[in-house]
Amino acid sequence: MMRLRNYACGQWVEGSGNFTTLYNAVTGEPLGETSSQGLDFAAMATYAREVGGPALRRLTFHQRARMLKALALYLTERKEQFYRISSWTGATKTDHWIDIDGGIGTLFAYASRGRREFPDEPFFVDGPVETLSKNGGFVGRHLCVPLEGVAVQINAFNFPVWGMLEKLSTSLLAGVPAIVKPATVTSYLTEAVFRAMVESRILPEGSIQLIVGGAGDLLDHLTCQDAVAFTGSAWTGQLLKKTPAMLEHNVRYNQEADSLNFSMLGPDATPGSEEFDLFVKEVAREMTVKAGQKCTAIRRTFVPRTLADDVVKALSKRLGGVTVGDPTNEGVRMGPLAGRSQVKEVGKALDALKAGAEIAFGGGDAFEVVGANRDAGAFFPITLLYNDRPFDRTQAHDVEAFGPVNTVMPYDTVDEAIALAKLGRGSLVGSLFTADDRVARDVALGTAAYHGRLMLANRHSAKESTGHGSPLPHLVHGGPGRAGGGEEMGGVRGVLHYMQRTAIQGSPTTVAAVTREWTRGAAERKDRVHPFRKHFEELEVGESWTTHRRTVTEADITNFAGISGDYFYAHVDDIAARESIFERRVAHGYFVVSAAAGLFVDPAPGPVLANYGLEGLRFVKPVYAGDTLQVRLTCKSKAAKDDREDQIPQGVVAWDVEVSNQDGEAVALYTVLTLVKRLYPLDGPPAASNGAGEQAGDGVAAPAVTVTEQPGNAPARMT
Repeated sequence: MMRLRNYACGQWVEGSGNFTTLYNAVTGEPLGETSSQGLDFAAMATYAREVGGPALRRLTFHQRARMLKALALYLTERKEQFYRISSWTGATKTDHWIDIDGGIGTLFAYASRGRREFPDEPFFVDGPVETLSKNGGFVGRHLCVPLEGVAVQINAFNFPVWGMLEKLSTSLLAGVPAIVKPATVTSYLTEAVFRAMVESRILPEGSIQLIVGGAGDLLDHLTCQDAVAFTGSAWTGQLLKKTPAMLEHNVRYNQEADSLNFSMLGPDATPGSEEFDLFVKEVAREMTVKAGQKCTAIRRTFVPRTLADDVVKALSKRLGGVTVGDPTNEGVRMGPLAGRSQVKEVGKALDALKAGAEIAFGGGDAFEVVGANRDAGAFFPITLLYNDRPFDRTQAHDVEAFGPVNTVMPYDTVDEAIALAKLGRGSLVGSLFTADDRVARDVALGTAAYHGRLMLANRHSAKESTGHGSPLPHLVHGGPGRAGGGEEMGGVRGVLHYMQRTAIQGSPTTVAAVTREWTRGAAERKDRVHPFRKHFEELEVGESWTTHRRTVTEADITNFAGISGDYFYAHVDDIAARESIFERRVAHGYFVVSAAAGLFVDPAPGPVLANYGLEGLRFVKPVYAGDTLQVRLTCKSKAAKDDREDQIPQGVVAWDVEVSNQDGEAVALYTVLTLVKRLYPLDGPPAASNGAGEQAGDGVAAPAVTVTEQPGNAPARMT
């Protein structure tokens, strides 16, 4: 029998006593034992802060993102090994994909977002410059830096892999080391994946630690620089939140708790409609995937009263076709619960629910199990309840059976359905199946305040929908009230949870020096060499080029109309233009942009490879025939792109462009992005200064910039 080990302070450590036996959920046979007794939890927290934290904070977001991708690739190669162990938890093939592939997919997703939405810096600048004085000599920006503590991550038993990897994706990308505490009952799967992560040697020392037992007094050693993310029962979450050290130091706390999620059938979705069939399929799937052990599973199902019988019959038929048993057997679609203790808990909750509802399907002890012993394993019958008076008999709005149990409840009006959804007092997710967008709007606006996510489903989204119960890294996962009041993931939002947002105030030059992103009003650098003649490493943030001048003529306006096909009256109709806000014919805005490019572009072949895009374009003053244009081009920020075998090394340079007229008044403001050759690959010789007196983390000068990156640019592996 195997004995799981903790990973503490850079070593695998076996607990010293009070071992907990772990069981195969299918057969009931002992798998191993685990304990965290004897661990020095204070030392683990200190090790994370003093070893893991500094190592991660030395890396830029882009380096951390490459690290996540390398880790995801490493784990992908070992999925079959993880699937075999996952089956011991009662997981089917579909369940493996949700937990294991879903967790690895989240690593991939944040690896991509780290390169596309964060700068090649160890910090993040949030939002634009705020002008704080009349003449612009005093400005402010919001700077986000990693917390200098540890992220304690306490996960539930139902997703031993995804629960760990979705939290690590955000904390590691933010630059904060983590201590992972999985639920003990399925910790053997977490430990197997964690062991592979350690063996990969991809993550810096001290980045991650593992506790495969009780958390002891770990929370007593937390400080204001630490954070706790918890997934599990609301009751346990409340206990953690009230830990004295958590309260004294205002430790950041994010809770994602089990909740009474709903799914609603719209009044238009009658039997035979695509929405009706999609609804029945989704409710049945959410009841049986992971044996209903999902925090997002559908617990309350609302249907028009006139369709209640049809829904119950359709669901009963579909649920009756679900084969329960050993998940390694072909054809088995639902396995057991994670352990015998869960069987008792779900049974107790079901008894409470039956006090306010009748059994419509299943629910008995005499259910068939394929390829396994029903009594030895942790099997539980699929159970569908019906409550015809949901406003009077409220058990379904108060009690959650964390298994394959669901209650169908009728409504008479959409307003009633909305009121029923709110009786859950805060949920992770709700779903609505309707082809009537007016109903979708009413339900969304009526229930949004009580739900972290709403899926509005119909025939148009069905083919590509990820379903009611699938949280995605792009969107927040959490909910108010009973659901815990937290938000996990959500793209940039999830990463910023592990960062301190600080307002930086000062002169534009000083603020630019701190953020390594030039802004208008900051000091500029001049050079006789045109900036388009310089390679990526040779450019300095703040380097500026002022062009020669060009006078706009009537012929320019007429010719541009002919070339572009833009014959808008203000450009070509003298009479209409005089009666407009412009008072006379005005040059096309896109002519101004084109003319500006003609002024600042150096035409000969050189390090600039291509125009990569244009952002934030604003036309702030009209341009008329006779006006003279001039452009000031300033290097705003830089970011190195990942090296690819089929490309020369390159980076993205953001240029601040200000087009002004003969009176020095700005007429157009925007940012141009260019692809520029690099002299060295990412692992090549160190580059020149980036203009702030420091080297960027990739060995090339790379101040902050947010860019849209082409798909398929594979990050280099980090070691």
